[in-house]
Amino acid sequence: MPQPTPHRAPLFTVTADTLVAVDFSPRTRNRPPGPYRRLFATRGARAFTFGNLLARLPMGMFSVSAVVMLAGARGSYALAGAVTATGLATTAVVAPWTARLVDRYGQARIGVPATVIAALGSLALLLCVHFDAPAWTLFACYAATATTPNIGGLSRARWAHLLKGDDGALHTANSFEQAADEICFMLGPVLAAFLCGTFFPEAGTLVGAVLLLTGMLLFTAQRSTEPPVRRQARARSPFRAPGMPPLLAVCLAMGAVFGSMEVVTIAFADAQGHRSAAGLVLALQAAGSCAAGLLYGALKPTGPADARLPWCIAAMTALMTLPLLAAALTGSLPLLAGALLVAGMATAPTMVTTMTLVQQRTPEAHLNEGMTLAVTGLLGGIACGSATGGQLVDHLSPTAGFGVPVTAAAAALLIAGAHRAP
Repeated sequence: MPQPTPHRAPLFTVTADTLVAVDFSPRTRNRPPGPYRRLFATRGARAFTFGNLLARLPMGMFSVSAVVMLAGARGSYALAGAVTATGLATTAVVAPWTARLVDRYGQARIGVPATVIAALGSLALLLCVHFDAPAWTLFACYAATATTPNIGGLSRARWAHLLKGDDGALHTANSFEQAADEICFMLGPVLAAFLCGTFFPEAGTLVGAVLLLTGMLLFTAQRSTEPPVRRQARARSPFRAPGMPPLLAVCLAMGAVFGSMEVVTIAFADAQGHRSAAGLVLALQAAGSCAAGLLYGALKPTGPADARLPWCIAAMTALMTLPLLAAALTGSLPLLAGALLVAGMATAPTMVTTMTLVQQRTPEAHLNEGMTLAVTGLLGGIACGSATGGQLVDHLSPTAGFGVPVTAAAAALLIAGAHRAP
């Protein structure tokens, strides 16, 4: 009895006077998997990443939702701005302490109750607005949201734990996290504006609080990837670690780049009669950073991170001149949007390299605190940059305001070049 042809055996046939062999076996590719595929092949990586992204998305929603809600209910953008500024200042003070507790007791034990307090603060703000409570209650409620953990830092700490000793994979992970930050801060305001405008003014805050708490519960439920608690009572504070103070000064200067660019771009769009388009223009800057971050993560970095940082900041300084030139020479909002798209491409590589240095210079027992200090520096810089950019816009012009990001980037370059840690 004839046997069936094996699955991988070729089929032979004759065409005229030619013997033809046809191989129907499946083609296999020997090409190695890409860096991101290898990254998420790490056990437990996809599960904690999903929860973290769900919790991180509201970070781009809360401030926009609060402004829309407060301005609509109280008719005052000044009050809305003062409340959100209070929350930002409180976060700068509280966040490092929250991160220190996370390092000491673990992500799940601290992250969940801290997030619950922050979610309750958001819901209390919503109720105070709805029931027309006194103005001081708005400040108190929004200040309570400062207990929100540094969600991106929690995720980076997990990658550092899982990929310890594999610098290439950790570089890819940090690049992905930076791209995730850009996506969340690009989609968050859009989602908040949609919810507040389509349903009711409090919808953005309500949905943001639910997403934050749900995402944190899913994230902290992944206990197998949680970094172990390392009790080192005498471990040096991250702020005093060699090379950290100048690195935090670099973060402060880069925060001024981001804060001033946002205010000045909104003012420029308003001066052109297209204020509603400012969000889209700024989203292009975030999109450029996101794309560059993913590409940077797929590349293998050469040389130590402290040697790469000045070059990254130099590229940022050069590219930040493009929006200034587009505004000064053409006054065109579409050209400004294109310039911001290109300028944004320097952001992610610079931030990835900065966070890599923070991880390298921070004692292992205080990793969350070290990364949160970097974020605190960025927040402080954003506040200073926003104020400085606003002053130039009011007293000179929006075009002149585009000089602030260039100046701040140049200051970051001088700091990075003058204080390279040994």
